[in-house]
Amino acid sequence: MRFMLIVKANEDSEAGVMPTKEAMDAMNRFNEELIKAGIMLAADGLHPSSNGARLTFKGGKATVTDGPFAETKELIAGFWVLDVSSREEALEWAGRAPFEDGAVLELRKVFEASDFPAEILNPEDAAKEQAWRDEHQKPITG
Repeated sequence: MRFMLIVKANEDSEAGVMPTKEAMDAMNRFNEELIKAGIMLAADGLHPSSNGARLTFKGGKATVTDGPFAETKELIAGFWVLDVSSREEALEWAGRAPFEDGAVLELRKVFEASDFPAEILNPEDAAKEQAWRDEHQKPITG
């Protein structure tokens, strides 16, 4: 099962404040643990929303709105994608993340092809999607 662990933005991340060396070292140690466990598929931090844009779709066209965006609590500062055996395992790993008081992480299960009923995603297309994932989304190894 794949889960995305979302790091919620805060005032510092939105202001472009870089982490301290100590915080970065702790994050690197945590990432190494995920890699050694063979469960990390992806992980990255994101630039502030002031460097981003939102696309809103209406009538088949996209309208672009440049950042920054006001609601910090709704923004994402980074993420991990983990491949684990259960929600409980994902929560256990998430609880080990080296964050200070007040940090917020959100855990969300990633849809698998098998989650969709056949009338939405037929078995042949589901098998193609799974084959693509098996080929291209292997855990990061050290």
